[in-house]
Amino acid sequence: MSPFENLLETLTRQRGVTASLVASERDGIIVDARMPVGSGGDRVAALAASLYRKARLSARTAGLGTVGFLQLEASDGRICAVGRGDLVLVVVAARDANVGLIRMEMLRSAEQLEVLA
Repeated sequence: MSPFENLLETLTRQRGVTASLVASERDGIIVDARMPVGSGGDRVAALAASLYRKARLSARTAGLGTVGFLQLEASDGRICAVGRGDLVLVVVAARDANVGLIRMEMLRSAEQLEVLA
């Protein structure tokens, strides 16, 4: 049983969420995931980790503080990410998913991420 199992299950139960995963910010390797087989999780993890890392570094360079929540919105869905330590929590959701609820749950889960790592 993974230490992230309950955290990922809670996120995956949110309406419109199709996948949730924890990845290394540094290299985008999946630590644990809840997603359909064949959904390209490794590519999603690498993309989300890279985007989050670059947003975090850019915010710090610009003197804006820490990045709290990152969202990539596309025509068919969205990728949301939050990070703690050297881990990134990623959610893949449908376009019509309630981002407010997903964001709240991700931020709550991110607090646990640091403790579980």
